[in-house]
Amino acid sequence: MEIWIFGNPDLPEDSLPIKLLPVLQRRFPQHQFLIKDPLDEWEMPKELLIIDTIKGLGKVEVFDSLGQFENSPRVTMHDYDLFSNLAFLQKLKKLPKFKIFGVPPEMDLNQALTELQLKLSAI
Repeated sequence: MEIWIFGNPDLPEDSLPIKLLPVLQRRFPQHQFLIKDPLDEWEMPKELLIIDTIKGLGKVEVFDSLGQFENSPRVTMHDYDLFSNLAFLQKLKKLPKFKIFGVPPEMDLNQALTELQLKLSAI
């Protein structure tokens, strides 16, 4: 199963999912982890699994509805992010069933890995 990873290795507050990638690949060889860009055009799988940084969390959490997120202002294309793309796909009725594994940006790498492994083991 594909699991999409979002993040920016150049921004400390958005790099944790990318840093987790090598260990996740070793611990879950049955999954294919792919780094994706929210601005790319995607070929959608039947079920979408995503790991991304989400501000405001105290622990790794799993989301399965866009209604669980606050809508932030979109002023320029720099504000267009993963949520924007998913909301657009949902409006077009092209968004499959999904799970987003949200990782707090300030969480310790080992703690994030421990919590994420528990969540991924349940899928």
